[in-house]
Amino acid sequence: MTWTLVLLLAAIAYICKFVGLVVVGGRELPPVAERCLALIPATLVSALIVSSTFADGSSLILDARAIGVASAVVAAWRRAPLVIVIVLGAAVTAAVRYFGWLP
Repeated sequence: MTWTLVLLLAAIAYICKFVGLVVVGGRELPPVAERCLALIPATLVSALIVSSTFADGSSLILDARAIGVASAVVAAWRRAPLVIVIVLGAAVTAAVRYFGWLP
């Protein structure tokens, strides 16, 4: 990825935000739109996690990362603090790789 592309994408993101502010202005959004907009960050983070865990180019991969993410999901589901979720996922991934539990 080149700096030109990074700057172009940043400019496009800024323009999209600016246009949204101009179009919406000071008007209230409908409650349905508010609920949908509140879900976008979690959806994007989830998509990034899934794509970086299970994909390598155009192929599906199941390796130690999948087990680490699964353990982090269980910890998050059990309402563990975020730091614990992250450390647990990394530790489980490292343990699986170190001990060679997956081929």
